[in-house]
Amino acid sequence: MKHYPCILTIAGSDCSGGAGIQADIKTISALGAYAASAITAITVQNTCGVTGIHAVPPTYIQGQIQAVMTDIPPISVKIGMLNDAGTIRAIAESLHRFTPYYKYIVLDPVMVSTSGCKLIEDDAIEALTSLLMPLATLITPNLSEAEVLTGKRIATIPDMEKAAKELLAFGSQAVLVKGGHLNEAEMCDVLYIKGEDRPHLFSSPKIESRNTHGTGCTLSSAIATYLALGEPLEEAVRKAKAYVYQGILSGKDVHIGEGHGPLNHFFAPVPLRVNEE
Repeated sequence: MKHYPCILTIAGSDCSGGAGIQADIKTISALGAYAASAITAITVQNTCGVTGIHAVPPTYIQGQIQAVMTDIPPISVKIGMLNDAGTIRAIAESLHRFTPYYKYIVLDPVMVSTSGCKLIEDDAIEALTSLLMPLATLITPNLSEAEVLTGKRIATIPDMEKAAKELLAFGSQAVLVKGGHLNEAEMCDVLYIKGEDRPHLFSSPKIESRNTHGTGCTLSSAIATYLALGEPLEEAVRKAKAYVYQGILSGKDVHIGEGHGPLNHFFAPVPLRVNEE
C-alpha cells in the first residue's frame, strides 16, 4: 500500500504567512512530506510584530488532533506556539491517548516572537515543562527560552552546552539549544542527546539579513520532517539546519514587509514522497 509520510504540526496561525502553522506547512511540503495541522491560536501579526492572540478552545484543539490521528496517522508531531496552560493540558492528553499513532515529537517552546512579542502566559511555562517536555523526542529552545527555562544567563557556547545538558532534566530525549543570537561571527547550535557524554555542535556562517521571521518554526518542522523520512536525530538536525541556512541565504535580499521578513522556504522544493508498505 502506498502512502505519504505525514507530519502533524500543532501551532498558532500567522496571518502574514512567515511563521507558525504557515511556515510549518511550507517547510514540510518543501521537503517532500505531507503536512497536517491543528491550530492552537489565531494571531494578528505581520513582519513588524504581534498585536493580538485569540486562543482556540481546548476541545477544538483536541478535536483537530483526533481527526488527524484517527485518519492520517503522522510519523512525527511538531509542536509550536502554546499560549496557555489549558491548551497545553489538552495537547498532552491527546498525545497520551494517541501514543501508538506517531513515533517522534519535536517541541519548539515558543515564548517570544522574532520581533520581541511575548507569546505565552506565565502559568503555561510550568505546564509546558511538566506535561509536554517529558513526551518530547527533542526540544528546540533559543537562547532567550533556554535562559527562562534554566534561570541562568547564556552568553557563550560552553554556557549553551551546560544549558542543554541541564534541560534534559525536564525529560525529553534530546535538547537543541539554538545560538543564533550569540555575539559570534558564526552561528552555533548545541545538541545534547540523553545517554551521550558529549554534545554535538553545528556551526555555520552568519547571514546578514533581516528576513529571519519564522526561522525557529521552520527549523523544528524541518527536523520533524527529516525524522519522519527516516533520518537519525543528529542527521535530521544537520539537514534541517542546512535547509534553514539556504532558505535564509536565498531570501536575504528580498523585500517583503517592513519588519522581519520570512526566509525562502521553496528555494529547492522536493516532490511529495510516496512510501510503500
